[in-house]
Amino acid sequence: MKRILLVVATVSALVGGGVLAARIGADDPQAEAAPPPQRVIIGLDLSRSNPLIADPAFAAKVADRIAGIVSNLGFASEVHVRTFGNYDATSNTFAYDTVLSVRNRPENVAAEIRKLIAGTPYLVQKGRWRAQQNTNILAFLDNLSQSIGCTGMPTTIVLASDGIEDSDYARLIRRDAHLPPPDGHPFQGCADFEILGLGQGADNPRLTTHLRSEWSRWALAAGFAHFQGLNDW
Repeated sequence: MKRILLVVATVSALVGGGVLAARIGADDPQAEAAPPPQRVIIGLDLSRSNPLIADPAFAAKVADRIAGIVSNLGFASEVHVRTFGNYDATSNTFAYDTVLSVRNRPENVAAEIRKLIAGTPYLVQKGRWRAQQNTNILAFLDNLSQSIGCTGMPTTIVLASDGIEDSDYARLIRRDAHLPPPDGHPFQGCADFEILGLGQGADNPRLTTHLRSEWSRWALAAGFAHFQGLNDW
């Protein structure tokens, strides 16, 4: 119960915080040595097929990896967290946006995001987040390209997802299904696209290979410089 309350408190704090725009303190001696600013966009797949929403051990593993990415960011970097699944305006209202600074340090933000992601099964169990019937990854990415995009600084998109697109675009659970080509190059200039948990829950290595091939082809066509799809790590 204490853990559930802690996770819920974390979500409430993140939501209540809104968009933070803290600035770097010019008098901080570590500012000059910090790595250049980057943008990291984290998408949490709440569809029922994704083990993230029901397996605390897997959620903790994903949380550790993503927290490691955030903790290595430099000051003035942006961190954005969204949820996705169904394609409607009410299923995924959670949004967390922050800018790292001497008052909003990478290790502190990483710790909060670790709590949030590791607590996903509890949030779903308690009804704070809703398990969803569909997996609209392409539509989610399209919204990101319009709302946040890749301009201004190196940008990485990390999805905690099984990668099984299940929408009007494609039903990738079938190995003869294919992702449609992107419309132009919506992520031109973006550095990396990562999917953590590719094929997890399906217990089918051939499906995982198919998913990796499909997303790799799509990501490079969309403009990403690199793609990585991990089933496990």
